[in-house]
Amino acid sequence: MSVSDDLHARLEQAPVVPLVVPEDAETAISTAKALVAGGLTVIEVVLRTEAAIACLGEIVKAVPEAIVGAGTVLSEHHAGEVVSRGAQFIVSPGLYEPVVSYAKSAGLPIFPGVATASEAQNAWNMGLRSLKFFPASLAGGPSMLKALGAVYRDVRFMPTGGVSAANLADYLALPNVLACGGSWLTPKSAIAEGNYQVITDLAAEAVAIANQARS
Repeated sequence: MSVSDDLHARLEQAPVVPLVVPEDAETAISTAKALVAGGLTVIEVVLRTEAAIACLGEIVKAVPEAIVGAGTVLSEHHAGEVVSRGAQFIVSPGLYEPVVSYAKSAGLPIFPGVATASEAQNAWNMGLRSLKFFPASLAGGPSMLKALGAVYRDVRFMPTGGVSAANLADYLALPNVLACGGSWLTPKSAIAEGNYQVITDLAAEAVAIANQARS
C-alpha cells in the first residue's frame, strides 16, 4: 500500500488530524503516543518552533505506528528538511506551487491551504484533489465548504483553524470533508503538567464524535 493510500485509509477510519507543536523531543514523543492510544494515528507536526523539524524525526522513529506529517511548510527548504526527517505527508497554510511540486517529486501527499473559490480553482487546475481549508472558522466554516462542494465535486478538504470538539461533527457530516485538523487535542497545559491521559481522552472523544457523524 502506498503512503497516500495508507494515509487516506486511516483518515476514513478516524478523520481527525491532531496538530502537535513540539518544544522538545521527549514531550513530543509522549504526546504522539498519547494520541495513538486514543485512536488517532495520523499526526501533523507543525513547524512553529525551533525544535519542530528535529522532533518530527524523533516521533517518526519512536512511534512507527503513526503516520507523521509536517505542517506549516512554507518553502522548498522546509519541505526538503522534513522529508529528510521522514515526514510522510506535507501540509501548508497556503497554495505555493514550489512546495506542491517538491512534495509531488518526493511522492508524498500534499495538502495546500485554500480559503476561497479562486484558490480552490487554482489548486484544482494543478491537479490537486485534497486540500486544507484554512482558516476554516474565519473562511466560512461548514457553509463555505458546502458551497465549494457544489462546484468542486471531486475535491475533499481538511478544515483546520477554529475546529473543536463542539463543531467537529458539523464539518465531518459534509461528504467533501476528508478529515479535520486541530490543536484542541494537544492542550499546552496538559503537556506542561505531563498529563498525557488528557490527550488520550480528547483523542478518544474525537474518534467517538467522528464515528457518530459518519454513521
